[in-house]
Amino acid sequence: MLIAFDIGNTNIVIGVFLDDRFLNFRLSTNLKLTQDEYCINLYNLFNLYNLDSSKVKGAIVSSVVPQITPKVINAIETVFGIKPLEVGPGIKTGMPIKYKNPQEVGADRIVNAVGAYEEFRDALIVIDSGTAITFDVISKKGEYIGGAITPGINISADALAEKTAKLPRVPLQMPPEVIGKTTMHSIQSGLFYGYLSLIEGMIKRIKEEMGHDCTVVITGGDSALFYRHLPEIQYYRPHLTLFGLKVIYEKNV
Repeated sequence: MLIAFDIGNTNIVIGVFLDDRFLNFRLSTNLKLTQDEYCINLYNLFNLYNLDSSKVKGAIVSSVVPQITPKVINAIETVFGIKPLEVGPGIKTGMPIKYKNPQEVGADRIVNAVGAYEEFRDALIVIDSGTAITFDVISKKGEYIGGAITPGINISADALAEKTAKLPRVPLQMPPEVIGKTTMHSIQSGLFYGYLSLIEGMIKRIKEEMGHDCTVVITGGDSALFYRHLPEIQYYRPHLTLFGLKVIYEKNV
């Protein structure tokens, strides 16, 4: 059994790879939790789903929240009795990084790129829609070229509610029409269609700069909100990061 941990700004997503099935869970990313509390959460998750922790033979961690990474790694060692791999400098990914400073690239972006290239073996635009929306570009030869980062839709919705006196926080969903007839629908339209246009425009501009077509893949917590409405996106892979972690683990053991 392999367990993969994707520590993000909002959630810690955990993938469990068994011989015949794949399970995934989410814990809130909470900087205030202690190592012992992370141990309890992991222990309770395995008990809740009747998983045998003694059968865990490997673990891998990708994190963009360095404040809690040691707590999670120590919790894994305590609960499962194994030292996990951590995605970072020195780990084998099989993917050349063409960034000017490769160490600046977030671990999650590299993991997504590796996972997507392992499946499609093509020039790629990988979109991860979560706390931030990242666009990562991979060449047909499997090189990580670079990309773009923008605030995610939830950050924009929160900022609009917090920084204005009269505009409320609204549910994030597609409104009945583009031209809103209520304040709630107007905000929903600006967020939903505004972000659709942002993603659509970025895909177009990246392809123009690349000079050729690319396979477009989307993942991330908010990706389900967008992908059905964007014909430019060919593939929806909600667990891409976890499967990318599995690929990297197998390259290193």
